[in-house]
Amino acid sequence: MAGPFANDSEQIDRRTCRSICDAVGERLQQSLRPEPRLPTHLEQLMDELRKRERESH
Repeated sequence: MAGPFANDSEQIDRRTCRSICDAVGERLQQSLRPEPRLPTHLEQLMDELRKRERESH
């Protein structure tokens, strides 16, 4: 079974493809909010967990 675009006779050039990808990327950046920082206590616990994982390997 061929991919979804195998029978599509219309193709876009590299420049158009890049423009579309850039536009989608810009919209995603605008709509996605950065993750809030963890509370200090949880950040310390995560640091401790990372430290223990490194020591166990």
